[in-house]
Order: sequence, then C-alpha cells, then structure tokens
Amino acid sequence: MPMPPVLSGPQYLRQGLSLVLSPGLRLFVLLPLLINLVLFAVLIGLAVQQFGQWVDYFMPSLPDWLAFLEYLLWPLFVALVLLIVFFTFTLLANLIAAPFNGFLAEKVEVVVRGQDSFPTFSWGELAAMVPRTLGRELRKLAYFLPRVLALLILSLIPGLNVLAAPLWLLFGIWMMAVQYIDYPADNNKLGWNEMLDWLRARRWQSLGFGGITYAALLVPGLNILMMPAAVAGATVFWVREGGRG
Repeated sequence: MPMPPVLSGPQYLRQGLSLVLSPGLRLFVLLPLLINLVLFAVLIGLAVQQFGQWVDYFMPSLPDWLAFLEYLLWPLFVALVLLIVFFTFTLLANLIAAPFNGFLAEKVEVVVRGQDSFPTFSWGELAAMVPRTLGRELRKLAYFLPRVLALLILSLIPGLNVLAAPLWLLFGIWMMAVQYIDYPADNNKLGWNEMLDWLRARRWQSLGFGGITYAALLVPGLNILMMPAAVAGATVFWVREGGRG
C-alpha cells in the first residue's frame, strides 16, 4: 500500500538526518552547525530577557468584565511570541548560512543520486556559491516579508489577532518547504516561480515535509542539528519526487 503523500515528508527528514550524520557528509555540516549554535545562543538569551514584555505587548487590553478571558488568551499569545522568535531565528540563520546550505545540498544530491559516495571539500567551490545563494536568499526575503508584515499587522488588531497564531503556523509550515527545497532547486538552476510551482504540484508532500521540519526546529537544542538535516532532507525530497538533476 503506497504511503499517503503527506507522510512522505517526515520520511525525507529522517533520511536527511541520517545523511548528515554519516562520515562522508559530516564535514559539510560543521560550519553551518557552528553558525546556528552561536546565533541560537544569542537569540535565546535575548528572548529569555524580553519574553514577558513581548507577550504583554501583544495581549489585548480587555474590560474588567472580560478579564477572565485573559487566562484563556494568554497561552495563545505565548504561542504567537514563540512563533515570531522562531521566524526571526530561522530567517537570520538561513541568511547567514545560505552558502554553506547550498553547498551541503549539492553534496547530498551527489550522494543520493549515487554518483559519488565521498564528495571532496573545496573552499573555492564554496566561495563561488556565495553571490548566487545570497541573491536567492534576498529573493526569499522579498516573498517572505510582505506576508510576515501582514501577519504582524493582524497580530496587533484586537479581536482579529486571535487568528494570528494559527495563520503564523500555517505560513511557517509552507515557508519551511520553500526555504529548504530552494537549495537543491537553485543548485539545479530552477527559477524562483518554477520552484514554487514545483512545490504546489506536490502540495501535500510539501506540507508534510514543512510540518515535521517546523516541529523539529521549534525544539530548543534539537533545532541546531535539524537545520542541516532539513537541507539534506529537502534534497532527498527533490531527488525522490522527480526534481531534475
């Protein structure tokens, strides 16, 4: 019995984790892992200091006769702040680590396609990827920022902001698929709009992969390792779902 499309995403992430832990690819993971670790420590320190103030800022002011609702709404707005912090961390980490992630995706694809079990490391090859991968990250920002701005505005509108957390979650799941599948797509010269069309044609697989990646990246500590695993898993997704190579 074939696996439901939405369940293939977790399978790809599991395979990606296995690949980045293998001796042949471990070297390509160390630099982005170190970058993510430093950035994660900085943002967690900031979040611990400011978290309560951020929740209070987003919480709507209720009249006295509705004060009991604060106990029901508080977990929702805690979740909202956590999602915003998560988005900020993911955005910055992927922007800084983009060349390393593109390089990792290239090497994982070589292994998955069976062309070379032990790709060699080259600083020159890595440096050559910097302009292209950073340009692609800026394209992601152009896609990401207007939608995030709309969600932030919604988060500040009393009454309507109760919808913000589930919409942030849905958008985050989609963006995880966009963020990570773009590395192998860009390596294979697929344009931005064509990459989005490719994902939409595999909507349930994309949401399954984005959902499990989102959940894994929300776990403090685990998310440091899951970023390169997501790059590798997205590359497996690309190859297995018919991405051109």
